[in-house]
Amino acid sequence: MLEPLIKQLIARQSLADEEIRVAVELLAAETIPVVLKAEFLSALAQKGETPAEISAFVRALYDKSIQLPLDAGTRAAEILDVVGTGGDRLGTFNISTTTAILCAAAGVMVAKHGNRAVTSQAGSADVLDALGIPTNLTPVEAARSLVEKKFTFLFAPNFHPSFKHIGPARKLCAERGHRTLFNYLGPLLNPARPSVMLVGTSRPELCEPLAQSLQTLGVRRAMVVCGTVPVPGAADAYLDELSTLGDNTIAEFYQERAFTVSTLKPDQFPIQPAVLADLIGGDKYQNAELVRNILLGKDNGPRRDAVLFNSAAALFVAAKAKSLTEGWILAEETIDSGRAGAKLKELTS
Repeated sequence: MLEPLIKQLIARQSLADEEIRVAVELLAAETIPVVLKAEFLSALAQKGETPAEISAFVRALYDKSIQLPLDAGTRAAEILDVVGTGGDRLGTFNISTTTAILCAAAGVMVAKHGNRAVTSQAGSADVLDALGIPTNLTPVEAARSLVEKKFTFLFAPNFHPSFKHIGPARKLCAERGHRTLFNYLGPLLNPARPSVMLVGTSRPELCEPLAQSLQTLGVRRAMVVCGTVPVPGAADAYLDELSTLGDNTIAEFYQERAFTVSTLKPDQFPIQPAVLADLIGGDKYQNAELVRNILLGKDNGPRRDAVLFNSAAALFVAAKAKSLTEGWILAEETIDSGRAGAKLKELTS
């Protein structure tokens, strides 16, 4: 049944919600050939996914996922995720993960959704393991950690069993050099259904459609960002988070405020001069030490600036700060007061 949908996509015709629901059932089915699934995903990518299609895929995949059992009071509160789509292949340390822990230390409930490394040396699950923070929690344990510690990690394979039969098709597409919807769908599939999100993508043209999809899915406040990394004598590279090295594309919305797309320049903040090499990480153990040094206030260099910059945005999105400047100051105070180090100790105990 995927074949007529593939023909429809090749003809540049978008899929309706019900067609996407059927497609998800077939992609998750063990009996459908991997080659056919890969052809569907490639055809969809070549056509270009619309915000409506992205939202419909998320809803259909949510229905097949394991949800986090949260009580009504927790569900009504602001829950933040700070997450990147990955794929920038620039080798930076785990900025989003550090930012997530810092935001929890500042008093925000954070449900971090992530996986092990795919295109980097250390994914969020890898570096949290190296820090000693539990990553293989059951849904009940994860919900308890969110309520009691204001931080939980949701290991994607534990909550999305249907991905087991989608993975081989994604791998085949990657071997052919084809991107797929799943290259950037992960950040939208957090089983905690966060109400506020800071999402990074390594493709600036995706900021707007991803933000539109988040808004359609009921997220209350969100910022989707892509950071520029100037490369002398070559085309710019892009980070899947806010960059302290160059301009940032931002698509954002805040409940009553209209959807906007803008450029954020890092020179509005007290950021030290830096180059990409200053933000490079290593394996999970090296990155864990970098994260630890930032949160303990031992690193006051460009890596700290990158975390403060992204934390300023996350704290603003989570309504913990009234502006990015106020968010930067709160992030600084959270480290310098020892609260970030105390949160790290709490999470590892």
